[in-house]
Amino acid sequence: MTTFNWDCRTVDVYPTSGDNTDVVYNVHWRLTGVSDQLDANDNPYSATVIGTQTLSTEEIVDFVPFEDLTHEQIVTWVQDAIGAEQVTQMEDNVNNQIDSLITPTSVTKTIEL
Repeated sequence: MTTFNWDCRTVDVYPTSGDNTDVVYNVHWRLTGVSDQLDANDNPYSATVIGTQTLSTEEIVDFVPFEDLTHEQIVTWVQDAIGAEQVTQMEDNVNNQIDSLITPTSVTKTIEL
């Protein structure tokens, strides 16, 4: 089983936009999956994908001041902007990377001299 963690703590903001200040418009995200399976050194297998997601600031209905934002709220905004199908694809991608680490289809070896 893989546990997923969305890190969406780094954001770009407009210092002012309309009547609002520190308006989040872009999120730098990192999706990390950690397997419950351990490698030979007793470390869990893990994989990460990173990206950015632009958020629409055109029609802000209920503005949340920057100091009141929570990480969970920003994760929700990012996942909503990405879309459920794409979020699932990214999590599947991370799972596939972990599966490749657990059961590699190719390995690199060095011939000793």
